[in-house]
Amino acid sequence: MITGEIRSQIDRIWDAFWSGGISNPLEVIEQITYLLFLKRLDDLHTLEEAKAARFNKPLERRVFPAGKDPKGRPYEDLRWSRFKNLDAKEMFAVVDDHAFPFLQTLGGDGSTYAQHMEDARFTIPTPALLAKVVDLLDHVPMEERDTKGDLYEYMLGKIAAAGQNGQFRTPRHIIQLMVELTEPGPRDTICDPACGTAGFLVAAGEYLRARHPEVLRDAALKKHFHERAFHGFDFDRTMLRIGSMNMLLHGVENPAIAYRDSLGQDHAGEEEKYTLILANPPFAGSLDYENCAKDLLQIVKTKKTELLFLALFLRLLKPGGRAAVIVPDGVLFGSSKAHRELRQKLVEEQKLDAVISLPGGVFKPYAGVSTAILLFTRTDSGGTDHVWFYDVDADGWSLDDKRTPLLAEEKLGPAPAATLTPEEHLKNNLPDLLARWKGRDGPPGRPWDELARPRTAQSFCVPKADLVAQGYDLSLNRYKEVVHAEVAHRPPQEILAALAKLETEIQQGMKELEGMLR
Repeated sequence: MITGEIRSQIDRIWDAFWSGGISNPLEVIEQITYLLFLKRLDDLHTLEEAKAARFNKPLERRVFPAGKDPKGRPYEDLRWSRFKNLDAKEMFAVVDDHAFPFLQTLGGDGSTYAQHMEDARFTIPTPALLAKVVDLLDHVPMEERDTKGDLYEYMLGKIAAAGQNGQFRTPRHIIQLMVELTEPGPRDTICDPACGTAGFLVAAGEYLRARHPEVLRDAALKKHFHERAFHGFDFDRTMLRIGSMNMLLHGVENPAIAYRDSLGQDHAGEEEKYTLILANPPFAGSLDYENCAKDLLQIVKTKKTELLFLALFLRLLKPGGRAAVIVPDGVLFGSSKAHRELRQKLVEEQKLDAVISLPGGVFKPYAGVSTAILLFTRTDSGGTDHVWFYDVDADGWSLDDKRTPLLAEEKLGPAPAATLTPEEHLKNNLPDLLARWKGRDGPPGRPWDELARPRTAQSFCVPKADLVAQGYDLSLNRYKEVVHAEVAHRPPQEILAALAKLETEIQQGMKELEGMLR
């Protein structure tokens, strides 16, 4: 989450855009993202220069090429650190005529990034506004942070429809948790059918770089990583541009991020294509049957978007492919025929691995809806013996609209740098969740043998037979048992004696009151 200081800086930038004549919130976000992208490119080039100087070697990777651009301006002049010191009029000319066109062609001809940037427009109207925004942005720290996403998350709070149109980011620590739970491999083909700013794809890429460094050493794996590993769909072209820039900044050269209405188009060519799906799609009510993809309606006959997305995930996964997706709680216990049939399909025809109940405040301040993470594997032949449940009480941040961290930074997230004490676990359940997930199928006698844990515990397993008996209800509270503390009761004679004493005191008080009234 962004700090109060950065928050106030962004407020000033936002106000500058509004007073400068740009009032469309998404246009503001898009223009800020372009400028932040240029700033980050300069930072990356500076790091490459420092690396080359340290080892006394030539630059391995030039972000800004040597020589001049097609209009005759040296590419070095297009760097943030250069044009930010120019006067407003010359700065505007450099950014509008040179830096922004460079930005549009950065991904190379034919890349998805270049396709999305074709209709991108630099719309800051005046040199004075650009100079003011550049000066304000220059003080926003960008080191080792997905700051663009944080800014986007904060600015969506300024849009009244943010909670209705579903355009709010999944918190980074929840994304990291889902990536850690699914453990992407170097040969996985990963998809987010509602990718937005590509947060899930970025996190999966970072996981692969950290856990599987061979993806950047082996030629075949490297080609797969840059061109075939990451796929994202969205029907908002602004989001596609931001997502493409985000992936490019995180070192993925040509991700397959495409314009697509995931629920409204048939999926010929996409079915059974992916080995891993990570998603938090916008669950926003119902769609008309006429607008729904017919291949999805063959899986589940409904207009509910949350059920249609689950049907989509099953359609897109290869047999053996796995998914970690966020669903609203209604999916777990909804009583309609479509709800029950889809849950039955997950349990009987596929392998439902886990249901992780999240606290109600995870998506505040944009939405207070209760949600859960479903983990399942497409098998088309069943395989659900038992389902693992975990009840997350705390995710490391306060569950109010402020969402302030409850622990030091090194103790936050699913894989913190420092070990948590039992008291700190009460504020951040995610490391315990991840440890128990990884040990859930271990041999009996392990410290966290989940099959043997009672249903009064924070995590436990439910046999398939119990799910069937409950009509495939997947809500954790259906199976969790609550321990009621024993209350010591007084013997009946003590209670009677106390009542008699109280009655005597009341009668005495009434007599005294009557005497006073006489």
